[in-house]
Amino acid sequence: MKPIYAIPLLLFVMVGLALMVGLTLRPSEIPSALIGRAVPEFSLPPLDPTAQELSSESLRDGKIKLLNVFASWCGPCRIEHPFLMELQRQSVTIHGLNYKDLEDDARRFLNELKSPYTLIGKDKDGRVGIDWGVSGVPETFVVDGQGRILYQHIGPLNRQAVEQQIAPLLKGRKK
Repeated sequence: MKPIYAIPLLLFVMVGLALMVGLTLRPSEIPSALIGRAVPEFSLPPLDPTAQELSSESLRDGKIKLLNVFASWCGPCRIEHPFLMELQRQSVTIHGLNYKDLEDDARRFLNELKSPYTLIGKDKDGRVGIDWGVSGVPETFVVDGQGRILYQHIGPLNRQAVEQQIAPLLKGRKK
């Protein structure tokens, strides 16, 4: 066999190996470049005009908390909502970043499902989400009391993520 005929076979084998490796990866476990770093500086107006704004400063209050990125148009946000409510009942502080949403739709969403959030900031144009590295909604970040990102969960929260990744980080939180 001439070497020239081996080139297509070699390319086929290389593509096949690349696909096999790709199938073993977990795209929902994309490592965040922000883990261990300070939260990006930001300030967002509140969804409720009588509430406090959501800002990087409000994440540096000495207590571990969650920042949950959500939107009313997000189907998976409805799926994860019971887990957020459960965490809120356990006295976990959860702040919401309402991502690229209409105010009235976001209010209806939270009135219908009840709000687990202490503070909710409106990220109408998605610029703050970009700074946080948000690739879609929902996403949840665990932030320590000094404003460092400890963990990022991409996609809807589920029992396994709460029990295995988030709960251990919250155990040392200050009340």
